[in-house]
Amino acid sequence: MEYQYKDFNRLIQESICTHWDRNALTDYNGSTLQYKDVARKIAKLHILFETAGIHPGDKIAICGRNSSQWAVAFLAILTYRAVAVPILHEFKHEQVHNIVNHSEARLLFVGDMVYNDLKGDKEEYLAEEMPNLEGIIYIPDFMLKLSRNEELTAARERLNALYGERYPKYFRKEHVIYPEAPNGEDLAMINYTSGTTSNSKGVLIPYRAVWSNYEFATEVLGDKVKPGDRIISMLPMAHMYGMAFEFIFEFLFGLHVHYLTSKPTPKIIVQAFADVKPKVVISVPLIIEKIIKKMVMPKLETPSMKILLRLPIISDRILTKVKSAIQQVFGGEFYEIIVGGAALNKEVEQFLHRIGFNYTVGYGATECAPIITYEDWSKFALGSCGKAAPRMEVRIDSPDPTHVVGEILARGANVMLGYYKNPEATAQTIDADGWYHTGDLGILDEEGNLYIRGRSKNMLLGASGQNIYPEEIEDKLNTLPFVMESIVIQKGEKLYALIHPDYDEIQKAALSEEDLQKQMEENRRELNSMVNSYEQISGFRLYEEEFEKTPKRSIKRFLYADAEI
Repeated sequence: MEYQYKDFNRLIQESICTHWDRNALTDYNGSTLQYKDVARKIAKLHILFETAGIHPGDKIAICGRNSSQWAVAFLAILTYRAVAVPILHEFKHEQVHNIVNHSEARLLFVGDMVYNDLKGDKEEYLAEEMPNLEGIIYIPDFMLKLSRNEELTAARERLNALYGERYPKYFRKEHVIYPEAPNGEDLAMINYTSGTTSNSKGVLIPYRAVWSNYEFATEVLGDKVKPGDRIISMLPMAHMYGMAFEFIFEFLFGLHVHYLTSKPTPKIIVQAFADVKPKVVISVPLIIEKIIKKMVMPKLETPSMKILLRLPIISDRILTKVKSAIQQVFGGEFYEIIVGGAALNKEVEQFLHRIGFNYTVGYGATECAPIITYEDWSKFALGSCGKAAPRMEVRIDSPDPTHVVGEILARGANVMLGYYKNPEATAQTIDADGWYHTGDLGILDEEGNLYIRGRSKNMLLGASGQNIYPEEIEDKLNTLPFVMESIVIQKGEKLYALIHPDYDEIQKAALSEEDLQKQMEENRRELNSMVNSYEQISGFRLYEEEFEKTPKRSIKRFLYADAEI
């Protein structure tokens, strides 16, 4: 597939200069940076990197809640031609240590909450757990929290003076000249799919994939938005979905990004939509489902409303009002809501389709930075995930792709280079012809619309877009007292554990049913202390019989996905 890659750093440079006096990044209910402010902060960080001996190609990690300063740090890393290593701020400190060490990052930018968690009771702990790290920079003010590099320490102490010496009068547009990134195959970032040592995969994202995702967004939304328009960033920027479509596209296109710097609760989200009135909404299914199920469905299921909805003309009027009310919840000025990251609840999707709501569902993966398929809401086929994105091919590994389910394969400009330091996993995932094997199952209709029939990777999605791998949680749970095997399932935004206890051990310990319940509740608390905040188990159910297995002794998960708790 042919395409003409454009120098990504040149696009950043051009956007800053073109939109110099526009608002760029706002922390919701906080301060705003214009594009020229972002450029000045980038210039200071470049001086810091240069003086500290950081070279193009060196790894720099960044871990913190979404904020304008996070965005500045990320842009500074890329435009210096260093390699960015974004880390989800909700990862446990051991996972952050693992990623920093595995990626060989020389510097780490940390947010306020992350720093307090990382250092624990003593700051020396940081040095012990990340022995090769040369410095830790605090995202809120870019001050040093740890330095093992004398040049870095000296540079930070004299940073304002060094900045003044380099730009003696004042910083102007003509000073914005970034190193070129002419080769699309060069590495831009390493994005980790998991923070555990046993299953840690660093996805190698080249510049061409970042550019191609930006170009895609420009092609499908470029005539729907204009410079100066507003958008809300709810999803973690360390997650490729949030990074590509709530940050990179917007910044390069001249839009104004508003960051929800605190935890995006439903109340905060609704208020932010009302205040900001975004032109496009990027969401995960749970946010949409929660609003529909809690705010809309109950009103339509009253006896009197059910009768009215059977009357054709009245029904149409009611549903039109409902559609308008839902649109107002999201600010009322958006072109469409793009849902991604997981499957949308069928009942909710059918309802949205019935009222003609302007939504669409896309499909992607971290390994494709992230987009694989998409379709505009006006042409979107119910139940699908759209068609292959520009510069991407999609096919089904099946003898009859339109009728027989097979693995979804993708190839094109968005596909990763491979997994960092993991040639075996790379070879298993990208075949000799360049096809990325997603591990997901689906079919393609005759028009090219993709329908997902199962996620063989079993990945779940947290309320804010975090990837949740149930096997990793189960692995920890299965080590706790009296647990024989377990399955982690998701109901709404909560996780629950289905547990088959070890009854032989229970009998030996002479545990009563009450004792067993107490022990399992203690296990639940212990497990929650071991996992991330978005992986917490809310409850459990015990199964007397072992779970049904395949001939290979794998649990038939699909039989338990809708289990009652």
